[in-house]
Amino acid sequence: MTESTGHEAKTIHRLLEFSFQKGGFQKNEEHPLNCDLLVIDEASMIDTVLMYHLLKAIRSDASLILVGDVNQLPSVGPGNVLKDIIASDSIPVVRLNEIFRQAKESAIIVNAHLINKGVVPIFDRTTSEPTDFYFIEKDEPEEALKTLLELVTGRIEKAFGFNPVEDVQVITPMNRGTLGVGNLNVELQKVINPRDDAIFRGGKNLRLKDKVMQIVNNYDKNIYNGDIGTISRIDTEAQEVTIVFDNKPVIYDYSDLDEIVLAYAVSIHKSQGSEYPCVVIPLLTQHYMMLQRNLLYTEVTRGKKLVIIVGSKKALAIAVKNEKTQKRYTDLARRLRRH
Repeated sequence: MTESTGHEAKTIHRLLEFSFQKGGFQKNEEHPLNCDLLVIDEASMIDTVLMYHLLKAIRSDASLILVGDVNQLPSVGPGNVLKDIIASDSIPVVRLNEIFRQAKESAIIVNAHLINKGVVPIFDRTTSEPTDFYFIEKDEPEEALKTLLELVTGRIEKAFGFNPVEDVQVITPMNRGTLGVGNLNVELQKVINPRDDAIFRGGKNLRLKDKVMQIVNNYDKNIYNGDIGTISRIDTEAQEVTIVFDNKPVIYDYSDLDEIVLAYAVSIHKSQGSEYPCVVIPLLTQHYMMLQRNLLYTEVTRGKKLVIIVGSKKALAIAVKNEKTQKRYTDLARRLRRH
């Protein structure tokens, strides 16, 4: 957001100045945010508890704009806040449904809209012109894994110039299995960063220059769940690892490394709220339980310049047609109407 707008952007936790030592958010009704207008992006990710604390910290004379996509995954925490606010018809809502001329040139945007409507994406094989959305058909997990590794470690960089670590992100529906997060990270680490200077902690090898992710909020370090960084130093004598997040070096004791996982491949839920120049998505019927429209839509819309799906047509069709999502029972929309 900082790159896009030219203005400083923060997570809501940073904005509200969460302090573990002081016991919660330091911005509240007694110490409100000093702003006239607050814009919140990716509002579909906000749960009821976080929205409660956010609204408490906004002055009554300030304005709030929520920007989000209710067709993506709902928040990890309780509630369905953005969807309920829209359904309440109690605040002005603007829906951006039209694809403008410039956007029509992007197959990512066109196909994201098709997926959202329950239509299988279009892959034009009749032209040799480059596009930004590809489907490579592989029916067996081992074949798909081999193709995925070839794409990430050579073919994508050769054809499009994307760096395998900095620009390419593998997003997968599952945590387990041949094409799950765990195995993909092991296999991708072997080919992207085949170094000998590794430490073994928490069931995983961590190497210098590895791409890693923080998986829990660490308020002491000011690093939060989903932050991605690179290991810049391993000090075996002091038993410390330095990881750089957004040009900020953060030191971890070996005992803290259970908060860190490899991030060459991430789950859909961990990718939500982020964008990457290039996204590679494995999609096979072994992911059956996770073949859902909103999951696929969320994966596809993480890619800014290139999206490549490796998998079976059957799995793709199942995901596009399956709009059954776990129902969330909330009363927010009705209560908003009442007020």
